[in-house]
Amino acid sequence: GFSEGSNAKPDGYTVTMVTVELTTLRHLGLATNSYKDFKAIAQINYDPSAITVKADSPWKNAKEFLAYAKAHPGEVKEGNSGPGSIWHLSAAGVEKSAGVKFTHIPFDGAAPAVIALMGGHVDVVFVSPAEVKAQVEAGKIRPLAIVDSKPSDALPGVKTFEEETGIKTTFVGPWRGLCVPKDTPEDIAKILTDAFMKGANEPEFKDYMKKNGLGMAIKDGAGFTKLMADSDTAFAELVPALGLKK
Repeated sequence: GFSEGSNAKPDGYTVTMVTVELTTLRHLGLATNSYKDFKAIAQINYDPSAITVKADSPWKNAKEFLAYAKAHPGEVKEGNSGPGSIWHLSAAGVEKSAGVKFTHIPFDGAAPAVIALMGGHVDVVFVSPAEVKAQVEAGKIRPLAIVDSKPSDALPGVKTFEEETGIKTTFVGPWRGLCVPKDTPEDIAKILTDAFMKGANEPEFKDYMKKNGLGMAIKDGAGFTKLMADSDTAFAELVPALGLKK
């Protein structure tokens, strides 16, 4: 999809929904696409990870969880959406910041990892608030902290990781936005940016995002370009440090 979008005719009629993988896959050795192949139009979403455990877990907060992980290296089984996936990288970022070691258990996506958590097959998952919201509300699992600079509207009352632990960490989570081929003329890009920014402020779009637990993060082309560049730099450091590059 990234290749199709970046190689399309730069006339404004092909817009690509790009995701955070545009800045991870190249560093993992799984693709050659770069954010530099595109011209940014607008960012519309960002979701942090929610550190989530089973409802009957002995850990009542993130501080207790990390204390156990530090005292028992490799014993905590962390379920994620596959090696090198965004949720694996999010958990690895916390590992690095907190000086702990998890055993990473890969699944085919976040949903199977959450099911494994409810079944007691893993101890914790780092996935988006949207992916645990229903099970949290049903009382089956419990979020310990949000790995972001601010709490999540999807999981009210849950503190941030830094508030809970006093530890600063890299914020790793999926973002989504709209791009066109890099050679698209500026005047065409501006028309699209203005239109998408207007659409992002429509009540219908805001309601959809809220109901589905998706984080609103609206930035214009310049703001989205900076996010992509910062993400690319962060993953260029994190991925090799984890020994994940193929």
